[in-house]
Amino acid sequence: MNEHQLYIKRCIELALNGLGNVSPNPMVGAVIVFDGKIIGEGYHKKYGEAHAEVNAVNSVLNNYSNAEELLKQSTIYVSLEPCSHHGKTPPCADLIIKHKIPKVVVGCVDPFERVSGKGIERLKAAGIEVISGVLEKECLDLNKRFITQHTQKRPYIILKWAQTADGNFAPANGSQHWITGPRAKQLVHKWRTEEDAILIGSRTALIDNPQLTAREWDGKNPVRVVVDQKLKLPSTLNIFDQSAKTIVYNELKTDVNDNIYYNSLEFNGYLPQFMMYQLYLQDIQSVIIEGGANLLNQFISFGLWDEARIFTSKNSASNETDWIKAPVINGKIISMEKLDNDELTIIENQKS
Repeated sequence: MNEHQLYIKRCIELALNGLGNVSPNPMVGAVIVFDGKIIGEGYHKKYGEAHAEVNAVNSVLNNYSNAEELLKQSTIYVSLEPCSHHGKTPPCADLIIKHKIPKVVVGCVDPFERVSGKGIERLKAAGIEVISGVLEKECLDLNKRFITQHTQKRPYIILKWAQTADGNFAPANGSQHWITGPRAKQLVHKWRTEEDAILIGSRTALIDNPQLTAREWDGKNPVRVVVDQKLKLPSTLNIFDQSAKTIVYNELKTDVNDNIYYNSLEFNGYLPQFMMYQLYLQDIQSVIIEGGANLLNQFISFGLWDEARIFTSKNSASNETDWIKAPVINGKIISMEKLDNDELTIIENQKS
């Protein structure tokens, strides 16, 4: 790994600290290097607040009395192309130009159409040396949610389910059966803090009565989304407790009741696509599809998914009742790990 790759790798590490807090913005990390030494670091901490480059420059200004002279002789490394437009904060490209930082190393170009190469162009026009494409694949993967949102006009879709060792999903009679152990449950709650929304069908809402909140991990709750075509779910269910924003996709009404948002859609063969486009319009950058099996299979049949996270228990299904079979999915296995008595497999959809 050469010097540029080493510092971009550090940018990626910093950027990940913003996971779950910066959407719909991208995660970005920045490192400022003078004479082979890191003198400033920063990352985008929260949507609407300072970008990574601003925090990195400020860390130099706050820690060195000769900061302005140091910046004029430094290189700034950024995992994503510096922005060139006015959003909630001023353009980061202008900040770099203002402080006369002579060299910028960029991980990947920003796919957002209002930036998309314009930040690099502005820097070069100001006489700044720009090197781009360093650890590009890793930097693109860092912001797969942001990139999916802007290139495919939908959220990044994560399918998640648990299955028994013999490939069963849930008892067919509608009884509850917890398949995985406590470590898996805690990890699922962590995931909820990292993604924008979580989606379930009406059968799952009725049988499991889930809260869909992050009770076992410190962080924000996702937007809860439930499919309830005829609005038959009772208002006493946990998803209607007002503790988190909840979207109800149905075909009868569009209305708002405090934190419950009713959104009417046409229920036809393309419901998954309609729901994902609606979430995109609401700036939802990522969604976890938690089930049930029918809903998961709809997304799988359309190839409408980016990642699947599957817990497999070491235990088989009980012979005392019929079971619904777990979904079957094809893709590239990118990781497998043990969590006590469960195994977590993460699969990537290379066609998405």
